[in-house]
Parts: sequence; C-alpha cells; structure tokens
Amino acid sequence: MTAHFAAGPLRRLVVLRHAKSAWPEGVADHERPLGPRGRRDAPVAGRMIADADCLPDLAVCSTAVRTRQTWELASAEWGTPPPVRHDPRVYAADVPELLEVVHEAPPEVGTLLLIGHNPGLEDLVLELAGDGLDDTLDEVRTKFPTSAIAVLAWHGPTWQALAPGTALLTGVMVPRGKKG
Repeated sequence: MTAHFAAGPLRRLVVLRHAKSAWPEGVADHERPLGPRGRRDAPVAGRMIADADCLPDLAVCSTAVRTRQTWELASAEWGTPPPVRHDPRVYAADVPELLEVVHEAPPEVGTLLLIGHNPGLEDLVLELAGDGLDDTLDEVRTKFPTSAIAVLAWHGPTWQALAPGTALLTGVMVPRGKKG
C-alpha cells in the first residue's frame, strides 16, 4: 500500500507503548505500576524520542498508572516537557477510538505523542502506515513490545485529515537492552 500525502504541513504521530509493568497481586489492571525493567526502559525511550528529533508539541496519555509513569519518566529526559492530556479513552482503545483521540489534536500541534496500550497501538500504526520500509512494517507486525516507539509522518492541514493508509512509518525504536 502506498501513502497518499495531502497538502499541508508535515505532521508526526509518535506512538509509545507503555513500559513494562509489574503484576502485583490484587491490583486492578488499570492501577498496575511499572516494574523494574519498565522504570529502566522509560527514560531510555524518552532519550530515543529526543535523539530522533521527535519531541512532541502535545502528549496524549492513557489514564492507566503504567502509562502515566512511562510519560513521567520519558518526558523527564527533555528538560521542559510539553503539555499532556490524560485521556481515559486511550485505555483499552481500538483503532477507531484512538483515531478519534488523535483527530482532536489542535492544528498548531506538529508532533503528537500518543502513549497507550496494545493491541490498540500496534493496530493503529499498521492501519495508518500506508507505506514504510518493509522491515520496519514487519517489525511492528511481528511484535510491538513494551516501550516500543513508532514514528508516523504525513502531510495534512489538520489532524482530522489523518486517515488509514495516509502516513509513512519512518521508524520503530525499542529501548529494551539499551543502556540507560
């Protein structure tokens, strides 16, 4: 499939799956915190986003504890973090719900960071990516692990113009195993 780029400024959607969580007994899924590996990987993810020149103008984050902690640790690597919206719709969301959240980004936002959960995030990346390097698309299809980052680029006048197949998957990064 080939991405069809519309007129408008370059926009980037940075998709970050929450870092590895703990599974404490008796704790509801929404309240699960990050585990030790997640606490190591989240700051590395933040540095990877910065090193890729993908610092967001706005972040939208699930309300789950593990996503909020991922946001806090990743964004602490950037000096002054951008505004963040904690949106309950991102938790357990499917592609239409996630796309609705993305469409609400103000037009002045050039780079939007979305922090959430699988399978929704992986499905969103594959749905939006009309094109990309075959190995990059295959990497997402094979596994989009915790702390994985996908960067999608597209041109459009507003975020509402982002539709399936209109973006180019420009990169996938996974901080696991990288030194923090």
